[in-house]
This record gives sequence, structure tokens and C-alpha cells, in this order.
Amino acid sequence: MHDLTRRHFLRAGAVSAAATMSPWFGRLASAAAKNPDRTRSCILLWMNGGPSTIDMFDMKPGHANGGPFKEIDTAAPGIKIGEHLPKLAKQMKNLSIIRSMSTKEGDHTRASYLMRTGALPQGAIDYPAFGALVAKELHSEAADLPPFVSIAPQRFLAQTAYGSGFLGPQFAPLLVADGQNFYQQDGKLDDIGNMLKVQDLDAPKEVTRATADARLDLMRDLESGFHTARPGTTSDSHKAAYSSAVRLVRSPAAKAFDLTEEKTALREKYGKSLFGQGCLLARRLVERGVPFVEVTLSGAMNAQAGWDTHQNNFDQVKALNEALDGTWATLMEDLKDRGLLESTTVIWMGEFGRTPSINQQKGRDHFAGAWSAVLGGGGVKGGQAIGKTSRDGSTVEDRPVNAADFLATVCKAIGIDHEKQNMSNVGRPIRIADKSAKPVKEVVL
Repeated sequence: MHDLTRRHFLRAGAVSAAATMSPWFGRLASAAAKNPDRTRSCILLWMNGGPSTIDMFDMKPGHANGGPFKEIDTAAPGIKIGEHLPKLAKQMKNLSIIRSMSTKEGDHTRASYLMRTGALPQGAIDYPAFGALVAKELHSEAADLPPFVSIAPQRFLAQTAYGSGFLGPQFAPLLVADGQNFYQQDGKLDDIGNMLKVQDLDAPKEVTRATADARLDLMRDLESGFHTARPGTTSDSHKAAYSSAVRLVRSPAAKAFDLTEEKTALREKYGKSLFGQGCLLARRLVERGVPFVEVTLSGAMNAQAGWDTHQNNFDQVKALNEALDGTWATLMEDLKDRGLLESTTVIWMGEFGRTPSINQQKGRDHFAGAWSAVLGGGGVKGGQAIGKTSRDGSTVEDRPVNAADFLATVCKAIGIDHEKQNMSNVGRPIRIADKSAKPVKEVVL
């Protein structure tokens, strides 16, 4: 009943001004992108299931663990990556590979929670996702768009790793295409675009602005007694959430979700997939000041098992790389062309890597001991690879980086104090990153 009520509320509050003002807003967004004082943003490319980074960013040629893939040169001298990422290789001057991730958690649920929150589940503490932490630090009270948007999340592995935790619902993500996985790489752009629209933003024709205003006034009157009698975080969060919803449906900013405003050639360059169009949407959102957007790639045509490659690892990784390569490279190019790359930090990672050893099903299993993650864009020193794993890929030999270290590094790149504390739901202050965290200084500008 709550979802039904909220849906009708959103429909009632929407207005048609978004359509008439969209050209003006597009120019405003472009001008804002060039503002040197614009707020930083972050885009997380989340590889759900644990990507085989040994076949992508830390190749082991000549060793039995290396598999059949070859290395290729990149735009950064001395750095080589997998042959199925040729377009991304041209972007390596803007990227920094951390080849020494070591996180110890090999279970999907616990590892996803760890990498997305910076902590492991601990009793009653409801840790927020990193996106919520960034949203809290960088959001604007006057913003019409939500500060945290999650595109095509696959939450079944770790439901609680996608929420705002003890920060409250005002920093919870707006879920777009929740749980949907569009594998086809040559789908129709309009169909994919419709999947990425926020539902019920348009008002029913029979609901006038005056009627919508009257309904809102009635709702506020009905709730005022409750808020007066029960002040506190829950009540404040409820009001903030509804206020945010009203601003969104009445703002031209809602047109950010309309990908038909983009040129067809650019849309096709991003890729005819949910991930590809999701990355285009991410660019549109950060262009309009959204602090944190995440886009999930959990499967591709001929790789419907996604990154959890226990079987036929090499066929699946090749297909997944084909879905990833052009989209990621286009995102970096597009951000740069629009003056957004210096203010937008891009993260690529999953919950862990895959075993160096190859199993009997030609697959690789869960492995958190030694794997890779990638950072790029704003605040990041590109054109380098940090850390080193052993010749067989089984251990970290230089510059080990754990989950807390990685989180602190991203905070430093974005311009957030990773030592800052937030009050938790159990009344205990908790740092954004664990007190043991040490940022990888070599990565950050």
C-alpha cells in the first residue's frame, strides 16, 4: 500500500515544465560543467559477481595460470592490459590500476558488503553504502535530483550493501532499472531508454497543478501532528524524502532521464545495452550535479552468468569485455569532451577477483587474496599501475591495498575527509573509512 500511495503521489506532483524547459536546462548543465568550482562527482562501474582481473589488468603471460589471452600495449608506456580491452587501452593515461588489492572475503554477500560499505556486517550497525556517504558529503539541499542514483543494480547478492544505512533514507539511492539485466548488445535504443526512465514522473492529464498543490497541502496538514509529536531522525527523513520527490517531479532536471535528447550516434557509441545506456545516463546525471552514480554490469550477450565465471571463464570474460570496453572508453572520452573528467572520479571494481588457477570446467573461482581495481578521472594520477602480484598471481608482493585503504583513496580523490565521523544507528560515531585506512597516495593528485 505504501508503494501504491507513493506512486500516485509522484504522479500527482509531476508537471509538464520539464519538457518545455529542457533546452534551457541542457545549456545550463553544460555551463556548469565548465565551472572550475563545480562540485566533484563519482561514477562507480560495479562488476557484479567478481571479475577475473588476472585476464584483464594483471596478465601472467608465459605462466600456466595466465590462460590463452594476450597482452596489448596501452597509451601509458610500460603498462599492458588484456587484448579484449583495446579501446580502453587508449584511455590508460587517465586511469590508474591498483594491482595489489587484498581483501580476504571470498563470499559474494560479505565481499560485496565490504567493498560497497568499507566494513563487514557487525551486529546491529547498519552501515551505509559508499554512494550514500559521498551523497551526504557533496549533496546540495537545493538540488532537484537525488544525490545518489543506482542504475541496474543486482541486489540479490547483498541487499543491505545498497542502502543508506544509518545515514537515513534521504541519502538512499534512487534505483533505476532495478534488478533488470539487458544482455543483448544490439537491442533497440528506445526499449533500453524506457527501462532507464524513472516511472510515474509525468502527471495524469486529469490532475491539474492546482489539484496537485491541494493534495500536497492536505498531506502536510495530515502529517503535521505526527511530526510534532514524534520529532527526530525518522520524521525528518520522511519529510526530506517527500520534499525531494516533489522537487524532482516538478523540475526540468527530470529530463536527465530522457536519453532521446542525446544524438543517436553518441548513444550507439556508448553501446546498445543496459550498461552502455546506463553509463550515458550516469554522464547526464553528473553533468547536472549528482554527486554519486553507480552503473552495474552483471551480464552480457553470450555471458549471461556474468562475472561469476566458475565455468568457461575465458569465453565469458571475452564477451563481458566486449560489452565493457567501448562503453567505458566512451564514458571517459565523453566526460573529457564536456569538461567533466577533472571533476568526476571513475571507479571500476567488483567484490573480488578470480583464482589464478584454472579449474576443470575451464573456469576461475572466487579469489580475494590478490586482484585489481581501477581508478580514473578526477583527482587520480593516471598512466600508472600500483602494486605487484607474484608471477603466478596468487599473492601480493608489493603495496597491498585492503578495502579500507581503497575507500580512503577514493575519498581523497573526490575531496572528502575519510576520517570524518557520522553518528550510527547505535549511537556510536563511525568514520567514513576505518581508522586503520591508509590512502594510496601514489594514485591521488
